[in-house]
Amino acid sequence: MSALRVVGGIFAVAFFALALIRYQRRRISRLNLIISSLISAVVLLLAIAPGLFNPLFEVFNFEPGNGQRLTAVLLFAVAIQFLLLIRMQSEVDTNERGIRQLVESFGQSAFDWGVAADLPAGKRIVVLSPAFNEAENVGAVIDAMPREVEGYHVVSIVVDDHSDDGTADAAREAGALAASLPIRRGGGLALRVGYDIALKLGADIVVTMDADGQHQPEELPTVVGPIIEGRADHVNGSRMLGDFERESLIRHLGVHFFSRVVTILTGQRVTDISSGYRATRADTLQALILEQDQFWTSEVTIEALRQHARVVEVPVTFLTRRGGVSKKPKSFRYAWNFSKAIVKTWLR
Repeated sequence: MSALRVVGGIFAVAFFALALIRYQRRRISRLNLIISSLISAVVLLLAIAPGLFNPLFEVFNFEPGNGQRLTAVLLFAVAIQFLLLIRMQSEVDTNERGIRQLVESFGQSAFDWGVAADLPAGKRIVVLSPAFNEAENVGAVIDAMPREVEGYHVVSIVVDDHSDDGTADAAREAGALAASLPIRRGGGLALRVGYDIALKLGADIVVTMDADGQHQPEELPTVVGPIIEGRADHVNGSRMLGDFERESLIRHLGVHFFSRVVTILTGQRVTDISSGYRATRADTLQALILEQDQFWTSEVTIEALRQHARVVEVPVTFLTRRGGVSKKPKSFRYAWNFSKAIVKTWLR
């Protein structure tokens, strides 16, 4: 036991010294230094004079001998560690939220507001395409976009997720409006920036479409049709109801599996939960709570169902990307993170 006390004393001194050095280098706050000092002092007192803590042990009926009081120390340490973990998680969440808001603000300020002021008046369908390094494909997608659908003017917006290949410039050259994020944060955050811009532009319907050529702009009337007809608030374009070029067997099975999971969780049949080709009424979009920065394709549909929106699916065609490199991670990593996104959204 004496050896354990020596090790504990050395640890306490080293822990305090490290905290002090980090504080002097401005790496931790004064509050964190105080917390670290208190922990070091308690551990040092336990090592030097454990008898000082006998009254506390007696309150909880931890008798001397048989390792009971050592067990008590471990239990108290775990409790303190748990409280510190909660505090740290709260700080991380606060900082994460602040970074998101800052990036979203920069993204909106970088939008082509001057050009947008000259858009024709009237009803609008805003088509959003989050994009990262899609300069090779985005021009063809914009060129194929209908300019009008059932009396609605179609406005194409590309939100560039800090590409380094000139994606935003290529989108502008093809006739789209563009916004560029200052750092790469993922398609979900880029999409939220686009949603906010679309609502500020007075969009009646907001559509999301990939910038890599997998979704067909010619099928835009099919996707927005149920909303224009008043039959739906949110429309999901489903390759399972339409046609598709298969990328891999694992991803194909994943689409079926996750769609089935969402069907069970929400009570409404969904055939293609990973589809990024979808349309949402502007007033419905305003009610949705969107938080995912990555693996976002399931979030909008699940959130729409959670808000009791009228959700329908329509058949669309998915092709393999026309060029460039896929930004999706390996299949099993993608499946794991996609699962977490579904669960987080459903548990709200």
